[in-house]
Amino acid sequence: MRILLLLTAFVAAQAQDGASGSNWPSYGGSSYFWRYSALDQINTANVKKLAPAWIFSTGDYVQGLQSTPVVVDGRMYLSTSRSQVFALDAATGRTIWQYKYPFPKSAGVNTQNRGVAVAQGKVFIGTYDDFLVAIDQKTGRELWKVATDDAAQCGCTITAAPLIANDKVIVGSSGGDRAFRGYLSAFNIKTGRLVWRFYTIPGPGEKGHETWKGDSWKFGGGAPWTTGSYDPALNMIYWGTGNAAADMYAGNRDPGGDAPNVNLYTGSILSLDADTGKLKWFYQVVPKDVWDYDAAFECVLVDHEFKGRMRKLLLQVHKGGYTFVLDRETGEFLNAFRIVDEETWVKGITEDGKLVGRNEPVPGKVVRVCPSAMGAKQWNHTSYSPRTSMLYIPVIELCADYTSVEQEAIEGASFGGGNFDFTQAIQQTAGKLAHIDGYDIATGKRMWSVPQRNIILASMLATAGDLLFTGDPLGNFFALNARTGEKLWSFQTGAGHRGSSISYMVNGRQYIATPTGMGGAVGTQISGLLEDGPMFRGGSTLVVFALPGDSK
Repeated sequence: MRILLLLTAFVAAQAQDGASGSNWPSYGGSSYFWRYSALDQINTANVKKLAPAWIFSTGDYVQGLQSTPVVVDGRMYLSTSRSQVFALDAATGRTIWQYKYPFPKSAGVNTQNRGVAVAQGKVFIGTYDDFLVAIDQKTGRELWKVATDDAAQCGCTITAAPLIANDKVIVGSSGGDRAFRGYLSAFNIKTGRLVWRFYTIPGPGEKGHETWKGDSWKFGGGAPWTTGSYDPALNMIYWGTGNAAADMYAGNRDPGGDAPNVNLYTGSILSLDADTGKLKWFYQVVPKDVWDYDAAFECVLVDHEFKGRMRKLLLQVHKGGYTFVLDRETGEFLNAFRIVDEETWVKGITEDGKLVGRNEPVPGKVVRVCPSAMGAKQWNHTSYSPRTSMLYIPVIELCADYTSVEQEAIEGASFGGGNFDFTQAIQQTAGKLAHIDGYDIATGKRMWSVPQRNIILASMLATAGDLLFTGDPLGNFFALNARTGEKLWSFQTGAGHRGSSISYMVNGRQYIATPTGMGGAVGTQISGLLEDGPMFRGGSTLVVFALPGDSK
């Protein structure tokens, strides 16, 4: 009985750590990246009454609104694609201040931004031209600004929200589809001084360097281009890395032999000491990636029973159509469960995590591969509910015809090593391009599945009201029953959904906020695949919902 009580207390404590409450204090809701709100004022019984409470237009319509708002003590902090930051009254939408970052001088600059971090009286943003900026949380005044790289030289940029770990703010960089060597950088929150930098590709003399052929490591990709997770109890950060470059051709980087890992640490999940940046463990999801299958997506940290014992789990949904389950203390592989209906890039994954029957692109030939390079899931995030023990996943059912081409690396230049054309998956049900699924994390069993007419590129949001929120490219924002998948409510916002909705509470009233406005490379790619026409709905507007006053 005592053991049962201790386990119950352990799970309850971690559930509190992973959930957000009145605030939505960080990009993933918490550093555990559950994207789960413990608020239940809005629930399955009253969600049909949900209505717009206020709307805010950023005025920055380039690349849509792909960010996640952060809410702390009644203030909301919102970033735009061109690195503008707004502080808003979270109850009314009134602008408190705006931080105006200089717009790019060239129209060809990659301007995407997915969010900010807030800590110790500062708001942090990574910019399109590779600066990390600290802004005074009260006034919007710039406090410090440091360069992380030369964007013109590396062809890289910062698109993700920073991560806070103790007294450090940590950022990754995009650029893995170019001739670029990825890295993570940690800066002192107070001063902006660089504390440590971890390169995702080992240099000469470092362990793992032997997994690269010749000098290919210098431009081998591995960009950690999304936001990581942090476990304060273990003082460990977890970050996924992107594809190896060139994306679809490995002839210049494969050292040969039968080593289990090739092109470290690309296509991998990394655990680093938060204070020093030293590697604690790694798990390479895809050795010698030739499909553009990033392992860069969010790492969901959950303490849960697994095969009869409590484990500190890490779950990551991979572009190849599997959810990988690891022990986050040791990096031990525990499970991989399949989420796609059609899969041809491998024949399967063994019980110890080995890929079986690789179907690789071949130079000079067209090879059909499922899922496509877009992935079975894009960067838009999953969510986890401790009430249901389910992970909620937006799944894409697309294949691609790959053509592999040998290519010389030129620093900072595009380095794809081929190209691909989308094709429909044979097993698409009734012409559906996607589905939203609820998976039991302990068993990998799919508990329910809801087919979608169009690809879902917005994140999932789970709440204690047993609701699951997301939106589609045509502007429909909707709520499902988190236990069954039944659609309970929908609202046409007027613009497509690519960002991440959140929930928070001010003065006793719960709100649901969703960014609207499609954008980004993937948003453009899917425009011809939409069932309702070859276009998506752009914009850059935050729509915030609440129950009418007499319904709370």
